[in-house]
Amino acid sequence: MVETSESVLETLLAPGRTVLCDGAMGTMLYARGVFINRCYDELNLSQPDMIRSIHEEYLHAGAEMIETNTFGANAIRLARYGLADKVSAINHAGVTLARKAAQHSEEKTAAHAYVAGAIGPLGARLAPAGTITAQQAHDTFAEQIAALAAAGADLLIAETFPSVAEAEIVVRAARDIAPHLPIFVMVTVDDNGNTLDGTTAEETATRLTIAGANAVGCNCSSGPHAVLDVIERMRAVTHLPLAAMPNAGLPRAVDGRNIYLTSPEYMASFARKFAKAGANFIGGCCGTTPSHIKAMRSALRAIDAQVTAKAEVTDETKAAVQPPAFRERSRLAGLLANRQFVSMVEIVPPLGVNCQKELDGAKKLADLGVHVINVPDSPRASARMSAQSLCVQIQHKIGIETLIHVTCRDRNLLALQSDMLGASSIGLKNVLCLTGDPPKLGNYPDATAVFDVDAIGLVNIIRDLNHGLDLGKNRIGESAAFAIGVAANPGVPDVDNEVRRFALKVEAGAEYAITQPVFDMRLLETFLRRIEEFRIPVIAGIWPLTSLRNAEFMKNDLRVAVPDEIMFRMHKAGEASADHARAEGIKIAQEMLAHTRPQVEGVQVSAPFGKYTAAAQVLELLS
Repeated sequence: MVETSESVLETLLAPGRTVLCDGAMGTMLYARGVFINRCYDELNLSQPDMIRSIHEEYLHAGAEMIETNTFGANAIRLARYGLADKVSAINHAGVTLARKAAQHSEEKTAAHAYVAGAIGPLGARLAPAGTITAQQAHDTFAEQIAALAAAGADLLIAETFPSVAEAEIVVRAARDIAPHLPIFVMVTVDDNGNTLDGTTAEETATRLTIAGANAVGCNCSSGPHAVLDVIERMRAVTHLPLAAMPNAGLPRAVDGRNIYLTSPEYMASFARKFAKAGANFIGGCCGTTPSHIKAMRSALRAIDAQVTAKAEVTDETKAAVQPPAFRERSRLAGLLANRQFVSMVEIVPPLGVNCQKELDGAKKLADLGVHVINVPDSPRASARMSAQSLCVQIQHKIGIETLIHVTCRDRNLLALQSDMLGASSIGLKNVLCLTGDPPKLGNYPDATAVFDVDAIGLVNIIRDLNHGLDLGKNRIGESAAFAIGVAANPGVPDVDNEVRRFALKVEAGAEYAITQPVFDMRLLETFLRRIEEFRIPVIAGIWPLTSLRNAEFMKNDLRVAVPDEIMFRMHKAGEASADHARAEGIKIAQEMLAHTRPQVEGVQVSAPFGKYTAAAQVLELLS
């Protein structure tokens, strides 16, 4: 019995889950040495083993849906290679190869994979801008669709369409020729989120919904950011499932070859964003490889697990434990609850096993009246003593409270939960939830990143621990009683995305925030205005610059907004001497503190290169 469009979609769209699709075919063929002047679709006939092996790589990486190698297998495109009479053969072979790969994968993993017949645009303009009539376009698409359907494709995916009019034609052809097959339609857009014929994302989704598409979305384009914007805009105007399959950024010319440099970790972070924005089908286009899909699979699996667990929560487990009032969880929480201005200083763990310098610094700062010591977790992906170890030693040996950074980079979900339970049990009650810097930024770029969740997911996990619930929503006894903090970056170029993520962090359970170093007060003031509706206590980051080189590093390497005026001041001071430069850096930091103090609930001062005296001077704790 042939499944209907509705039954296939119902199977694919189990409640609360997303479907991971594959990545680029052309990129993989190019990497295998196939010249770009070849007809890639014809390889279904001349090099079937190569095509099948690529499908198998994507399935092994975790793809649940693979597309046939038939993107350009319509008569108009094939005619350029003298292959217009091979439409049926090429498309039939494309489905057969994908099906064999799916069946082979299913035998090994028992996980079913769907085969989507890929349909690309005609590659020629429609009249009146071009010579192809609507009827010719319909007939050309119909020929390809008939071949894909006859070969046994589970569904059809029309992708990378630059024109909504052409996309509407392919939908009509699919409805006429293979009404039993679902058809997904994805457009490609410019940097403004419009198709290349100028149609907005909202109008595109509306027109394709009316045309009869079973799912709509966006692929290719300039990368994940552009596609995410389109998905969010489409979600507002259509009830249909959404598909997001971006390029891995834009290609760069490297040694004569076009290479996509976007990392698997970066694509994985956007897989989570697509899912949260409402995308049901997520994959990749040009530049994405099995490595990208594998990383995306890990990200989506974590989301699926959390959604499934939430769906299974009973009324009994929901009311398992009520955490202590925020003010009772730690000294930091009490200060914030009582509206006392908080002072904290960051102490970075040492590279080795001896942390006496850090303990001495904490002692000096505690004696001067600093409230909390802030301890980062291997910042810049460097290999250092664990933040938890240094926090424990500072609290037990010095007697000052600490705040521990927790990143999602190095530990999977189980390890994150274990570490959090352990931290709570030994008295570490203040946490700062961070996604973490990718290993490629650090001294060990070949280290593996995990990123099962991002900072938002981590906040959700810790909030549940506060309610006495583990990852599976099982009771674990008493509350972990953490005071949950998150990071904010007022100076990030995409401030809209930063505000959106901040709102999600607050919704997830964040109770206070610490900003990246502030050098431009206008950016901080703008950010604070933007978050007024979901404001939580904000602690401003202050960094006393030590030299012009340090300022350049902050601005160019860390992408912190450092105004030209401050760069000039550090340049002029450095011309006098290194001591003058350090003094000017402290003066600038003091000015930032004076400006920010009326607007925030506290300040975190960094101690660059272990200069704890400089941090105390910024706080004006030294005479």
